[in-house]
Amino acid sequence: MVSKEKLILARTSLQCRECKKQYDTAFKYICDDCFGPLDVKYDFPAVTKNTFTNREHNYWRYFELLPIENKSNIISIGAGMTPLIKADNLGKKLGLNNLYIKNDSVNPTFSFKDRPAGVAISKAKEFGLSAVGCASTGNLASATAAHAAKAGLPCHVFAPSNIEMAKIAQALSYGANYIAVDGTYDDANRIAAQIGDSKGIGIVNINMRSHYVEGSKTLAYEVAEQLDWQVPDQLIVPVGSGAMLNAICKGFEELQIVSLLNNVSNMHMIAAQPHGCAPIVDAFKKNNKEVIPVENPDTIAKSLAIGDPGDGRYVLKRLVQYNGFAEECNNKEILDAILLLARTEGIFTEPAGGVSVAVLQKMIEQGKIDKNDSIVCYVTGNGLKATEAIMEVLQKPKVMKTNIAEISAVVN
Repeated sequence: MVSKEKLILARTSLQCRECKKQYDTAFKYICDDCFGPLDVKYDFPAVTKNTFTNREHNYWRYFELLPIENKSNIISIGAGMTPLIKADNLGKKLGLNNLYIKNDSVNPTFSFKDRPAGVAISKAKEFGLSAVGCASTGNLASATAAHAAKAGLPCHVFAPSNIEMAKIAQALSYGANYIAVDGTYDDANRIAAQIGDSKGIGIVNINMRSHYVEGSKTLAYEVAEQLDWQVPDQLIVPVGSGAMLNAICKGFEELQIVSLLNNVSNMHMIAAQPHGCAPIVDAFKKNNKEVIPVENPDTIAKSLAIGDPGDGRYVLKRLVQYNGFAEECNNKEILDAILLLARTEGIFTEPAGGVSVAVLQKMIEQGKIDKNDSIVCYVTGNGLKATEAIMEVLQKPKVMKTNIAEISAVVN
């Protein structure tokens, strides 16, 4: 529930990321002149660290820094302010002294997508749109459908037909019109874009994208506050489209703009992708400025299986800006990392979170992370949403008769 205290909201406009042309805030996402993406630009009100004291424990605690003009338009299902776990057990295994896991798997729909979806649906309500939707690899489908249900808006989901069944069931349960596309995520994305524009539907990650991505920057706000307004040395971010990594950078930069953080230029961003769909890693390692799409992604990390990442080249710029790296990991490494995290910290993640942990291990092996660095590893989705892959490597429980002696023999 959003606090009833008086809200002093930021004044916003839109600005082209490429040519810097500015526009009034509107249902618009592409520059008229150069066709570059539009970002939300703010005139922030004054805030201090005490501003957020005693606020509700969700990401709307930062309403002054988010792009909603009227508090009555906020659609909240209680997402955000997820745990930042000091991962001492995993850290000891990896030889690290200051490792933290940002556990976004405990959001209401069990992934970080509740953040951008909530901001986008709130803005859709503010724009007076009559329907919303998304193109999705699974997690965004659930998050968009849940927030649409709360807002009382029809929701249309466009997704590849081969995503995990748990994610399909979740979106359908919220009442979404679920269109399973016989193709890749990029195919679903193209169809969603055309239908959204032709029918005036707010497709949250396409024609609502300028406002949608603002939700993900709260992953920076929360980490900073949870670390007592300190900037981590290393941030490991799983990357599909690249929007989340770019938004996290923007979030830290905005906290510096409003004087809540000092210098953020020394943090290091690490982009983590799965082998079989790692076009940003490929470009980074070849020192290319453009990302070459992967036509047919092949990975168990289906939530990251975005062959043509919309923010790919901006991720490359961020990696240069923040002295970062990009690395990939294979399916076995992902599964091993899922089990390592579960068996050391009690956190069960879907494969995307396994990608973060596996790439963290590679960074350590390559000598790119110091044992005393402050490290935040983002875990973005819950393991219960994608059990198919992990079940293949788990030992099947043996069914035993109700014989005390026999059962006692296997309890050591």
